[in-house]
Amino acid sequence: MNLHLLLQTSNEELIKRVEQSTLSGTKVPQSSIEHEGASSFMQFWDSSYWFPEQASTFASSVDYLYMWIFWVSTIFFIAIVFAMVYFCIKYRRKGNEIKPLPSSSHNTLIEIAWSVGPSVLLVYMFFSGASGYFDSKTPAVNAEEIQVTASRWNWVFTYPNGDSSSELHLVNGRPTKLIMQSTDVLHSMFIPAFRQKMDIVPGRYTYAYMVPTKTGQYRLSCTEYCGREHSKMRTLAEVHDTDQHRQENTQWIKEEYYPWKNGQRTYMINCSGCHKINGEAATGPALNLLYSMKERPLMDGQVAVNEDYVLESIWYPAKKIVQGYGPVSKMNSFKGKLTQEDVNEVIAYLKYLNNPADVAGGDIESGLRAEGSDSPKETTKQAKGEPTEEGEAVATEEAEEIDTEQEDAEEADEKETEDEA
Repeated sequence: MNLHLLLQTSNEELIKRVEQSTLSGTKVPQSSIEHEGASSFMQFWDSSYWFPEQASTFASSVDYLYMWIFWVSTIFFIAIVFAMVYFCIKYRRKGNEIKPLPSSSHNTLIEIAWSVGPSVLLVYMFFSGASGYFDSKTPAVNAEEIQVTASRWNWVFTYPNGDSSSELHLVNGRPTKLIMQSTDVLHSMFIPAFRQKMDIVPGRYTYAYMVPTKTGQYRLSCTEYCGREHSKMRTLAEVHDTDQHRQENTQWIKEEYYPWKNGQRTYMINCSGCHKINGEAATGPALNLLYSMKERPLMDGQVAVNEDYVLESIWYPAKKIVQGYGPVSKMNSFKGKLTQEDVNEVIAYLKYLNNPADVAGGDIESGLRAEGSDSPKETTKQAKGEPTEEGEAVATEEAEEIDTEQEDAEEADEKETEDEA
């Protein structure tokens, strides 16, 4: 590629390039943009090209040890090569004369120096590396535990309060222990700014420990080849200054949103790794085209596109395999993971993708319910003829007024009795 074009690469082009190589709908941290620019020679001499910024308590010790080993190796390399070249020139063959020059058989001082000196350096490297490793693998007693589930090609992070997200959200200065598991193949989680990398092995738990020291957004990716979309299995780790700010990004109150918006969230967490919504085929077929069809071509015939088909495809994906995606389904079953309500919301989202006006309520972009609109629970109560929360409040207020009137009447009767006595 022309170097001039690389140097002229605009920030907009870099953002587009990174977004194209990222899972649909996943946020792109600024560090990814800078890293992409550096790899294009645009910021080759920028310090972020050599090492990402330090954003955890372990980062500085890792960088120090790496640079220590690098410079020691560099010094020894230069010294050895220089000596080799010098001796080659000094003791080269001259003319036809072949006669060994006088020299001592050994030098005790030099031999001790070149044996003990490097040994001391190697022991120091080992000690520094081992102590740093043990520190990074020993979580604090009060460390917050976050469950990490990796699958082709998604990340799901579940927090102690039950919230979940497709991005990792941490609190600055809070010790955190990640308890990680894979639902399919071998993965590996890598957060460069934290200097933290750990394999995620199917059939067992692995762990990672970190203490963030700087708020911001940082790259998080899978660094173990896990299949076709491996290069897109990346998201972000965001560090917040307070727990409240973290919760604003992870908490999801379903009653505040219309079903299609809840379905979109379910799609982002569970489906976006294999199914796109821009019409492009991936590991699985694109989902935005589903409800524009009356029938879906299968490996062994056709099937009507309706709610039953979507439900069966989610819970029993091996039963009806779409034409061109067989002969064996690559999709895991979500029965037991997604409830009937979750599936209903996904169906609403699929219909929204086909025609937003059909299912969207409230704000057609945000999916938020308009103020004063009934929540799903209230609507259900009204349909069943049960008292809604508003009706219950009015009834309670009326009952309190009746009780007050009765108490006033009783007090008046007692006073009248006392007067007569």
